[in-house]
Amino acid sequence: MKRGYRELPHTADVALEAWGGDLAELFVNAALGMFDLAVRPEQEAPIEAWREVNLTASDPETLLVDWLNELLLLSEEHSEAYAAFEVSFPAPGQLVARIGAIRAFARRRAIKAATFHNLTIEQTPDGYRAVIVFDV
Repeated sequence: MKRGYRELPHTADVALEAWGGDLAELFVNAALGMFDLAVRPEQEAPIEAWREVNLTASDPETLLVDWLNELLLLSEEHSEAYAAFEVSFPAPGQLVARIGAIRAFARRRAIKAATFHNLTIEQTPDGYRAVIVFDV
């Protein structure tokens, strides 16, 4: 399957474009892209633990920023990165996810936070596309 994200040029911070056939795939690809920017897993790093994430927000943009920032917080708190994601939206504005943790990785760059700066989520003929800027 074609990767669902790519780094975008940005003058001061780090920007990412992510896409997916639906919102769940978009959120998974945004998380995969963020961790690709932040860490380099050791070869074949196994999933060592699964964590649950439950979030609510008033709109998809806020939910996306909250999702990515929650992942960054959990990553710092538990000294792990995340490489597998199962995301669902049981109700509007509600995200439920299982995230697979790896502990064998090296930091590439410190990402402080996902921001609302130039944040967009748009529906396209193929699904959804988002641009996210990260504070580094």
